[in-house]
Amino acid sequence: MSLTDWIVLSVTLLGIVLYGVWKSGSNKNIDQFLMGGRSLRWYHVGLSVMATQASAITFLSAPGQAYSDGMRFVQFYLGLPLAMIVLCVTFVPIFHRLKVYTAYEFLEQRFDLKTRTLTSFLFLIQRGLSTGITIYAPSIILSTILNINTVYTTLFIGSLVIFYTVYGGTKAVSYTQLLQMSIIFLGMFFAGVLVVSMLPHGVGFSHAIKLAGKLGRMNVIDWKFDPNNRYNIWSGVIGGFFLQLSYFGTDQSQVGRYLTGSSIGQSRLGLIMNGLVKIPMQFLILLIGILVFAFYQFNRPPMFFNQYEVKQVKNSSYGAQYNQLENQYNAAFQQRKEKADQLIAALNSHNEQQINTAQATLKTADAQSSSIRKQAIAVMKKNNKQANDDDTNYVFLTFVTHYLPRGLIGLLIAIIFLASMGSTASALNSLASTSAVDIYKRIIHPGASEKNYLNASRLFTIFWGIVCVLMALYASKVGNLLEYVNKLGSYIYGTILGVFVVAFYLKKIGGHAVFIAAIATEILIIILGNFNVVAYLWLNMIGCVLVIIIAAVINPAFDRTPAKQI
Repeated sequence: MSLTDWIVLSVTLLGIVLYGVWKSGSNKNIDQFLMGGRSLRWYHVGLSVMATQASAITFLSAPGQAYSDGMRFVQFYLGLPLAMIVLCVTFVPIFHRLKVYTAYEFLEQRFDLKTRTLTSFLFLIQRGLSTGITIYAPSIILSTILNINTVYTTLFIGSLVIFYTVYGGTKAVSYTQLLQMSIIFLGMFFAGVLVVSMLPHGVGFSHAIKLAGKLGRMNVIDWKFDPNNRYNIWSGVIGGFFLQLSYFGTDQSQVGRYLTGSSIGQSRLGLIMNGLVKIPMQFLILLIGILVFAFYQFNRPPMFFNQYEVKQVKNSSYGAQYNQLENQYNAAFQQRKEKADQLIAALNSHNEQQINTAQATLKTADAQSSSIRKQAIAVMKKNNKQANDDDTNYVFLTFVTHYLPRGLIGLLIAIIFLASMGSTASALNSLASTSAVDIYKRIIHPGASEKNYLNASRLFTIFWGIVCVLMALYASKVGNLLEYVNKLGSYIYGTILGVFVVAFYLKKIGGHAVFIAAIATEILIIILGNFNVVAYLWLNMIGCVLVIIIAAVINPAFDRTPAKQI
């Protein structure tokens, strides 16, 4: 990066941290630290909710996901608007009226302490692991730019976020997220415009989209029902609905965001804003990946985008073999570029026969390049069995650092940092609130002073920050970060959602039955996931349904008291 880019990056990051600390004010009690005094407006709530979900993984991995797999990932979000409606009708008013700090407080009032503790524990495991991955995402960038190990960059990013989250609490998180999302929207818009402007003369936006479509990348909607297909309309609407409902309704990192709303109405409007804006936003981010894919049809891409792994194999005894494959790849690219030019000419001619012929020859050339790339990856794995053979996280980063003008490179890298900081800060805040309220305040030290709970919340923030950084050091082995985070959540979210559904709608089922049902379901879900019985999105629905069915079946075996009226 140039000096200009470093200045832009440094000023943006430092400004965000100082702004959040300044706006947070002083936190005198646990309500101000964890809930921000419950005083925020709807647009603030909405942007905070979006920023919590839109981590660095979204902006780093989503374009790479589209580059390698097309647009079909957008179907993952199709269940989101339906989930927002259910949340606004059921979850939001109950949580607000009870004045809870965490979603799991409600479960003790409805069931018992052990059910509250179990769901809190499941959340802490899932969110702690996922947050580590969101910290790792921007560390990839710093390690690539500075050519140093990701261990050092992970420690730096983790320390930065822990600092302002511990100092400022929820209000610091929310105010920084408001500014972060504004910068993110602006930067990604400019990135898309610049990709189109850098396409060859005579190749416009529509040409790029059509070319990507001819190579199977504009696969936005897949109507075929297949339980083993990760992304189609059915897994998105049904499985995605259960995942989003559980994420926004039972994950404290999101519940804590909309509980900061000044009223039920403000929280509802914030969630509706998220439901309306999130799908178009995700579509446009994936579309940038499609445009980058089209750009690389005319500009030679690296044979493998992760240059750290490339350097490792080139400096090994397999270096000559890898270099030979790279020469073959360069020659194959020239052929593919010629075929891409022919397809553009055919598209301009509007002659279907020419278009079909050009499409077939381009697919053949693309397949040849892919075959050489696979051989190169095999060589990398021979050299090091632990080598990361998934480079989708590096696709957009490589494009940004090699082709964008000075200043904008620094801004776009700052955007990825900001997204990571926003979602990580929310997660640390939610982990601290769950640990302080559901574990420390309720079980370990009930009846302590407000100052004691405030200090405990800060200590838990530091503790979970350290745990998440340690998890981030492992994250290099998980492949595509965006997909892995959602897969990890699918192992747990369905179970937690099932407990909440029983709590809200099945008043005759007691705490003993739902507790046993949740444990049994989680064991079954782990087995189904490990053996890949179905695509991971379906685990959310299966988990929820299993908890309901098992709890309903075994409930008559327990003595139960009528459910409390809440």
